[in-house]
Amino acid sequence: MSTATANPADGTCTAPAADTCCVPSPGEAILNAEEAELLALRFKALSDPNRLRILSIVSSSESAETCVCDLSEPLGLKQPTVSHHLKILVDAGILHREKRGVWAYFSVVPGALESLGASLAPKP
Repeated sequence: MSTATANPADGTCTAPAADTCCVPSPGEAILNAEEAELLALRFKALSDPNRLRILSIVSSSESAETCVCDLSEPLGLKQPTVSHHLKILVDAGILHREKRGVWAYFSVVPGALESLGASLAPKP
């Protein structure tokens, strides 16, 4: 079996036809450290089943928003726990919070879910 020789300085690779190169070609888009940190934060926010359920409830709402007062019962969680999960989703840039009187209303940040999906798609 032959081995490939990578040259990270110019992104080239010398490999027999049957081998694949271990260095991305110069045209391929790769995440830089800052982008990876942001994506990890956003995906981590979605890694909890309760937060996924909250996102499902908010995104499927006819009015495109949900009052915090309407989340405890369907989730079977106490208000402080729901607020904790909502804060994580807001901090990750997935949900938007708008305060109206004593209640807070939450909506999905436009483009947030699409950008997460696009980050997983192969880059040309």
